[in-house]
Amino acid sequence: MRDQRDHDQGDGKAMPKHSTRPADGATKAEAVVFVCATCEAPLTGPLTRLPAVPEAPHHDWWDAEERGPSPATVPPGCYAIETEPYGAPLVVSDVAVPAMPRYGTIGNGPGKWLVSQGPRGNIVINPGDARGLELRHASSACCGATPTGGMNQSCACGTLVATLSSDCCLPYELHLSADHVRAAQP
Repeated sequence: MRDQRDHDQGDGKAMPKHSTRPADGATKAEAVVFVCATCEAPLTGPLTRLPAVPEAPHHDWWDAEERGPSPATVPPGCYAIETEPYGAPLVVSDVAVPAMPRYGTIGNGPGKWLVSQGPRGNIVINPGDARGLELRHASSACCGATPTGGMNQSCACGTLVATLSSDCCLPYELHLSADHVRAAQP
């Protein structure tokens, strides 16, 4: 039976269950490790769930002395669940709205915009918390990967498992696919 947290994800997919337990008079979220659903290889160290994906930190990328990723959206050692569509496919819209969370608008001709109809329920982590992932392809960008081309990170077994956003003008975050990874006890 699914609990309320599973129902709140909105896509009908069960998400990792998390409990709290007393520790020195306080409660602490239980940490999980995310593993490849195909080969069971660990893809992260222990991570603790945040209540929501944080806002991306402000970063004046155009004034940076060196090009590179913005500060990470998610702090090290944490993860959050993305409740909105993220990544490919992108579809045409007549409304100028951000293409996906923490991402600007993408024009596709006069009066036409692109918006994500990608999956919901991605597990958003700090890219520095990933283990053993390999960049498979990257959508065109000046100095990093963008999420517009779909999943771009693979496990050592070859399964595409995540989407990295690392271009200088985008939020720096890694989205593990809820369909291709699972939570395990550390």
